Amino acid sequence: MISANDLSPAELAALLHFHADAGVEWLLEEEAIDRFAEFEAMKAARRPATQAQQQRPVAGERPAPSQAPPRPNTAARPAPAERAASGPQPAIPDGEAVQQARFVAETAQSLSELKTAIEAFNGCNLKHSARSTIFASGDAESGIMVIGSAPSAEDDREGLPFSGKSGQLFDKMLTAIGLTRSAILLTQVIPWRPPGNRAPSAAEMDICRPFIERQIALAEPKAILLLGNFSARFFFGENDTIHGLRGRWKEIAVADCVIPAIASLHPQDLLTAPVNKRLAWNDLLAFQAKLKSLSLLRN
Repeated sequence: MISANDLSPAELAALLHFHADAGVEWLLEEEAIDRFAEFEAMKAARRPATQAQQQRPVAGERPAPSQAPPRPNTAARPAPAERAASGPQPAIPDGEAVQQARFVAETAQSLSELKTAIEAFNGCNLKHSARSTIFASGDAESGIMVIGSAPSAEDDREGLPFSGKSGQLFDKMLTAIGLTRSAILLTQVIPWRPPGNRAPSAAEMDICRPFIERQIALAEPKAILLLGNFSARFFFGENDTIHGLRGRWKEIAVADCVIPAIASLHPQDLLTAPVNKRLAWNDLLAFQAKLKSLSLLRN
């Protein structure tokens, strides 16, 4: 086995990037260590020494028989708030986290306020393993919204939706129908990358739902393009695959708005199976035609 001491800084950086791309979130010891038992042993070792020090009389003095026990010295102890701040954040029950997310989302009166609120929100465990909070970018006044599923490893590193190779393909898809990133509002259903690119749990989806719905309510798009299996299922409420959900216009209700939406394959799906590009192209043409009928795209 090659030791880390034998690698150059560039080789170490490449190795860490490889682990990150593979979904590795934590580096562990080769053998398991029981930290709880280790901590209890340290406390047990300190206890006799502390008791002996407290019972040892000062030379030349005789303790009074009715002397009150010495008060503990609390001056050097950190305040409870300080101790809590230095440790990990306590887990919030899923139901309470959903209520907090709804309150945070409904309080925001603009996309910029919502972005700040989501970045400060700690009720979803996905945030604690992600590097970045992915939020909507582009033109909120365009009336055109594209929603992906969840951030990828590249999105997490760059802090932007649709980064890396799938993002390059996505840009070409937009160009093919006369659009650019700057001309639409682009976002993801989930603002934080799930570890290892796994599917978000039902609880995580419930916690994040108020955030994406509030983005839609504030932007008030006239048409939405959903990319990916997860995004289509999330909004259509169906369990079919993207091949069964794509290519058909449906309506999604958010707040007081009913918005037409169409689903298509995610760019990453097209990189994995290029044969599906024909299907995605048909969906893009249907999206383009809808935008033209709504006067959101020039003929």
